[in-house]
Order: sequence, then structure tokens, then C-alpha cells
Amino acid sequence: MEHVPALDEDLKKTLGPATAKVLAEQLGLHTALDLLHHYPRKYAERGELTALTELADQLDEHVTVVAQVADARILTFNGGRGRRLEVTITDGNGRLQLVFFGAGVHKPHKELLPGTRAMFAGKVGIFNRKLQLSHPAYEPLGADASDQDAATAFAGRLIPIYPACAKLESWKIAKCVDAVLPSARETVDPLPPALREGRGLVPLTEALLKIHRPATKADVEDARQRLKWDEAFVLQVALARRRRADSQLPAVPRRPVPGGLLDAFDAKLPFTLTEGQRTVSKEIFDDLATEHPMHRLLQGEVGSGKTMVALRAMLAVVDCGGQAAMLAPTEVLAQQHHRSITEMMGELAEGGMLGGSDQGTKVVLLTGSMGMPARRKALLDLVTGEAGIVIGTHALIEDKVQFHDLGLVVVDEQHRFGVEQRDALRSKGKQPPHLLVMTATPIPRTVAMTVFGDLETSVLDQLPAGRSPIATHVVPAKDKPHFLARAWERVREEVGKGHQAYVVCPRIGDEETADPKKKSAEADGDKRPPLAVLEIADELRGGPLAGLSVEVLHGRMDPADKDDVMRRFAAGEVKVLVATTVIEVGVNVPNSTVMVIMDADRFGVSQLHQLRGRVGRGSAPGLCLLVSEMHEASPARARLAAVAATLDGFELSRIDLEQRREGDVLGQAQSGVRSSLRMLAVIDDEEVIAQAREEATRVVADDPELERLPGLKLALDALLDTEREQYLEKG
Repeated sequence: MEHVPALDEDLKKTLGPATAKVLAEQLGLHTALDLLHHYPRKYAERGELTALTELADQLDEHVTVVAQVADARILTFNGGRGRRLEVTITDGNGRLQLVFFGAGVHKPHKELLPGTRAMFAGKVGIFNRKLQLSHPAYEPLGADASDQDAATAFAGRLIPIYPACAKLESWKIAKCVDAVLPSARETVDPLPPALREGRGLVPLTEALLKIHRPATKADVEDARQRLKWDEAFVLQVALARRRRADSQLPAVPRRPVPGGLLDAFDAKLPFTLTEGQRTVSKEIFDDLATEHPMHRLLQGEVGSGKTMVALRAMLAVVDCGGQAAMLAPTEVLAQQHHRSITEMMGELAEGGMLGGSDQGTKVVLLTGSMGMPARRKALLDLVTGEAGIVIGTHALIEDKVQFHDLGLVVVDEQHRFGVEQRDALRSKGKQPPHLLVMTATPIPRTVAMTVFGDLETSVLDQLPAGRSPIATHVVPAKDKPHFLARAWERVREEVGKGHQAYVVCPRIGDEETADPKKKSAEADGDKRPPLAVLEIADELRGGPLAGLSVEVLHGRMDPADKDDVMRRFAAGEVKVLVATTVIEVGVNVPNSTVMVIMDADRFGVSQLHQLRGRVGRGSAPGLCLLVSEMHEASPARARLAAVAATLDGFELSRIDLEQRREGDVLGQAQSGVRSSLRMLAVIDDEEVIAQAREEATRVVADDPELERLPGLKLALDALLDTEREQYLEKG
């Protein structure tokens, strides 16, 4: 009787130590179950020729192509001592060169005759400006191929192309899958039978057989639908259980006090809140009034007034005797928040001080670089309750920091913090504090349901009155150098009108390139290094912006120097700030009207949108210039054109997600989610995710411990070991 590998059996037993080692180290596959969930990324048909024309976008990536040999010839070099085999393959649309050297030319020279069809796998390289695969592995596919078994296996079938690596080609992975495929019948189905039948989904065993060895395209579709549901549903059950557990925790209700600090603050506001700000504030106040902790995500467009909404929530908590802490990802941002909040509050931020309001409270700053006396004073103000509001960086999380009564934690730019950091701050409350998470990165609804599925979501999509429109243009520096010269003229014109400018670069410029190979490749002109803050600042001071006060800001500066530059820029003394992306979030200088982003193609779509939001914050219109040397037809230029075409962050985040794929967007810290999404595409599968969320909420309400659904409980345990369960709290 054949040996059926157990699902949790180490692959060494089935495949041997050498192959198992490569699968584990290169692809993270350790057991038969892991391998069964390593799905083909596409399928080739024997009669279909794979598109070689798409390889230009996959430089330095490991690819598998199915193509036919057009010609093969041996060339000699080094006076006849060296031999090189050049094979040209075609798919009817494009052509690609394969090269083999030295003793490695004999076998392929005999086997790769013109007309031979084969699968080829290798790393896409470039030589003499032409794409090529050097020493690719190959597997012939025809009836005339030397490997009759391979030919029979592939005849008339869809050929699965697996995500592969240099040491293990796609067809070798297919053979490994064959070895564990019998164990698919041992899998436990996580979907409740009523759900599966009601939605017409095939059983899990059938789905696994069809995804790996489909007879038809309909098989692939059946399998994909089913496996997407598994991923969406198990993940949504995890999030529904997290929401339920949170709703069971106790919390102190914090209701605004009439005639208190919040009312005094609202009375002195020089403007009226937007409709959106009022709606979102009501949602937050309703949450704060309950006896279990608020868990709310506040996402809003750049400059939509999230800080104002968060501040009003903090004041409401202070009104009823609690304290509020705001956690910012960088010192620049923490200092900026502290400055703007104390300015907005005026004498209300000077509670207990001479000239301060009777209704006021103290607003303190706590960062790692503060001097000891200031730090000691801030810590004392927190433990005695003298300070109602604290704004800080990771320094807030340290053991020494104690609160009198922590009632609300506001986390700014959520994706910059790990779970442990946020939990450490939340654990400083006598009871779990309320939690408000803010992000200026607009998140499509499905991503919010997938990544932030345990948080209620509020969206601010209205800009406050008085905010100006921002015009965005692409500056093609290589094709039209005079456009770049005009960009610097525009900066001078804006400064001449009394305004200020940002120039953003991808690199600081004081780092040594550690990798000598990389350095020489860049020097050869393949790709120059990204433009640097220090170099560009020098060029501008000595050239197009000579005579203007140009300063630099980057993450490796001393914190006191950073604060000094930001303070002088905010005061209007510095006219042009050349910076890295440290200015990406929260920096608010309404007098800045123009931003020039150098090497804009090296930034992501959402990041460009964030950066652009730093200008046009006052009454004068904003201008953002995206400088790039990329060719007009390149995908990078298409990305920049998309940013220039719209100010809608939600639209741009969809584009960003489609281009970067889920993994990057969900982020490294989202470990549990990231590794579980193999089939589900969070943008395309919006309907599946929304339906899975409804089903999951129903299932968890009915059977919170999943006692009647052992298959689902098993799948959940596999997805979420304890560590990952915590990641789902929002890593």
C-alpha cells in the first residue's frame, strides 16, 4: 500500500533531507500541509505560448516560461578556448536568449534543437541591452522529448507553474507536490457544511486536487473560489472572536462633562468643525461612554482634521478625571503634535500654571532625547495626574512611565508600531483604556476589513474649509531638462511671494554603500544611486536656489538639531527644506506651498500622496512637482501620472495595492495575515471578504468557542498560534 504522508509530517521523510532543506529555507515550506497550500501561480497549456514580452518587468526575478526553440548556435571566444551556446526561444510574440557556457553547453546543444518545446526556468538578466536567461534549467515537453514520463504527464493537461526559486524549479516542485497529494484526502474541512453547501463550494480535498492537477480551466476556477473562501472565512472568524473578546473586557465609561474642558475648548475655536468631524466625534463619544473599551480606527485624508477629532476625544477623557496618551512614530512628529495641540488649546494647556485657565490641564511631551530634568518633571506630572495629556514616542512605553489614570490611548500612524509596543502602553491603565488608532493612509474597505477587522472604522473624507487645492505635475528630467530648470524657477517665485518650499529626496547621502558589487553596478550606469538630501541641498545652494536659506532635515540628525530646523522652518526663517520622508506625516506648516519630489518614481503611490499633503495647508494653492528620469512608457511613469491625476487617497490606495500586491500593503508585522493570504486578493475579492465577515460574525455569535466546529477550530489554530493571534490586534 502506498505511503500517505501525514499532513504535519516533516517533508524530510517524504522528499529526502536535501529537497526538504531547500523548500524550508527558500520557500518556508516544512510539512505536507504547507506544500499542499503552495499553489501554482498560473498554468501553461501545451498549445499556449507564454508571454515573453512581460519579462522586462521581471528583471532579476526567477521566472518559468514555456516556449519553443527558434535557433541554437555555439560561439567561441578567447581565441577558441571558450565556448558559448546561444539559444533563441520564442512564444510567437517575443523572443528571449538563453546562454550556456563551458562544459555546460554539450547537453543542451543536443537536446534544444530548433522546434523543441520546453519549460525554461532561470533568473532574468540583461546583457548588451537584451534580456536573457543564463544557464536556465529546462524540461522538454514534446513527444520527442527524452523524458517520456514528463511528456505523458503533461500531455493534454494544464501545466502548473509554481512560485519557485533558483535551487528548485517549478517542475521539481510539481513532483514534490505529487508525492504529498495523496495526503489531501486527510485534510479536515474548516467550512461549516451548511455554509459550504449554501454557497455551492466544492469540498476541501477536491479543491486541493483541482488546484494542483486540474483537468480543465473550470477545475481551477472551482478550486480558487473554494480556497479563497477558506482564507477569508478563517481570518474573519479570528477577527470576529477578537472583537467579541474585546467587547467582554471592562472599561471605565468616559462621558464629556457639560461646562468642562471640552466645552471651553470648543467655545474658543476660530472655525466651525466640518460635518465629517462632528459625525466622527459623535461615534467616538458614544464609544467612550460604554463599559467596554473603544477600539476604533480613524482614517482620514491628508489634512482632513484627524488631530482635531483626536484632541476633542482626549479632552473629553480629561474632563471626567482620566488621562490621555498620544503615541507618535517619530520625535519630529511628537514635537509637531505637542506644538500644534498646545497652540490650539492656548491657556487651557497651562493647567496649574500662572496665567493658565482654571479649567485647563497640563500637556506634556515625553521623548527619548529629552534631558533628565525635563524628563523627570514630565514623569512626575503623569504619575500625579497633573498632566491630563501626554504626547510621546516609544519613550512612553518604558517601564518607568506610570499614569495616575490612563483612560485613552491614541496611536498616530498605526502601521509604524508593533503590537507589543501598543500593548505595553495599554497595559499602563488600571483597566483597559479606550483605543483610537489614526492613519492618514486611506485604506480600501476590504483592506480595512482584512487588516483592521477587529476595529470599528470611521472615515474623514471632507477637507476643512480654507484648505487649498494642490496641483500636481510630472517633471520628466531626462527627456526635458528645461522642465526641471522651470521647477526651480517656480520654487523661487513662491519664495518671492513670501511662501516656503519642500524638496524631498529618497536618500540622506552620508551613508557608505556597503555592497561593492552594487556600487560598481551603479557606477556602470545600469542604475544610478537615488538622489540624496545632502548632495541636492549643496547643488541648490550653489545653483538654482543660490541666495535663499536652504536647510536639511533627515532621520540621522541630532534630535535637538532636527527640532531647531523644524522650529525655524515653521517660523518662516528657513525658506527651502531639503528632507527625506521624515516630513511624510503630520508636519504642518501652512505657509509651505510647493514641494519638489526628486526621483519620485522611487516612492510608492500612497507615500507620494502623503508627502504631497504637506503643501496647500493654508489659503494659498499648493503645487507638487514629481521629478523623474524614467521613460515615458515605463510602469513607474504610469504610477506618477496616476498620482498627478487625482487627489482622492482612496482611489490611489487601490492603485497602490493593485501594483504592490497585498503582502507589502498588509505589511511585515501583520505576520498572521500575510502568510495566510495565498489565494485571496483583497481588492478583487471584495465580495467574498464582505460575505465571509457576515458569516463569521454569525458563527462566532452562535458558538464563540467553536465547540460544534472542530474543523474550523483546527484551521484557526493553524493560522493563529498565540503570537499571530496578538498580531491580529493590529501589528
